[in-house]
Amino acid sequence: MAEKKKPTFEEQLNQLQQIVSHLEQGNVPLEEALSQYKDGIELARVLQKKLTSAEKTLGSLIDDDGNEKQYEKATDDPSNNGGGNRGYGSDDEPLGE
Repeated sequence: MAEKKKPTFEEQLNQLQQIVSHLEQGNVPLEEALSQYKDGIELARVLQKKLTSAEKTLGSLIDDDGNEKQYEKATDDPSNNGGGNRGYGSDDEPLGE
């Protein structure tokens, strides 16, 4: 018996998109809609887990000595743009003046 291959992230995402598209059409019997909705929720959870895991993996870097170090996550804070404490949109003097 052949071993069943696990679907890739992209295949699962495509499946979720198909479910959403089918449900958005609105011509699905209630029982089928509920079943597909449950399947979609489960797929969304699986995909979110994979994304979270990938984020953690990417959050770690390896330095020149082969040691793993934690990557500092970028934020939406405009003051954290590498330009000291002054970020874009600050009330300080405009850049270039």
